[in-house]
Amino acid sequence: MPGGRLTQQERQQISLGLADGLAYAEIARRLERPTSTITREVMRNGGPTSYRSDLAHRATERRAHRRKQAVPRGPAHTPGRDDEAVREYEETFTTLLMQQGMPKMTARVLTCLFTSDAGSLTASDLVQRLEVSPASVSKSIAFLEEQGLIRRERDAGRRERYLVDDDVWYQSTIASARGTAQIAEVARQGVGVLGRESPAAARLENIARFSDFISESMLRAADQVRDILHTKPETGEDAAGSAD
Repeated sequence: MPGGRLTQQERQQISLGLADGLAYAEIARRLERPTSTITREVMRNGGPTSYRSDLAHRATERRAHRRKQAVPRGPAHTPGRDDEAVREYEETFTTLLMQQGMPKMTARVLTCLFTSDAGSLTASDLVQRLEVSPASVSKSIAFLEEQGLIRRERDAGRRERYLVDDDVWYQSTIASARGTAQIAEVARQGVGVLGRESPAAARLENIARFSDFISESMLRAADQVRDILHTKPETGEDAAGSAD
């Protein structure tokens, strides 16, 4: 597959493909590009319903120009890592979160936390790395906390730090499972309201049963995975001791 940045002609082909209702994968195949490249291009330039090739091309040129002129900010270079590859990966991860329904700035903040070696950053760290206003970071942090995706704590300097770790991801999954269980509960309430013999009630009962199954499966799987990840592998001495 060809490398390098998308050309104006390729962007025109993307625009035509979207107008024809083609999937990202099909557009990528025709352009001999990775699907992630097409997805990222469309999502960062208005989405599938608002994408315009001319505007996207000009926006990319402006970003490239600013990048050349800007004083390097954000995290320091990590030896052994390709900075450009890291940026591309962060864009891919951000795009994925946006496809799941997360607002763009919130997705950028969460990606930033996921890809930091420490797994924790202060508000000022995020402002510097993302080059955005403190208000934007604060709003995103509030959303992520509400979803159970991050937690906060104070460091030795009494500064608030925002963290992502395995337990936070577990708690987020539990919260999601409980939300699905609530859907089942409310759907089942509708069965009585609409009358058990009605088609609408039958539909709601199916929604309730499906949601119950998904919720229970998520809770069971989350507990199983947590146990596995938190279990330390036996050492040779442990195995010998248990044999005795």
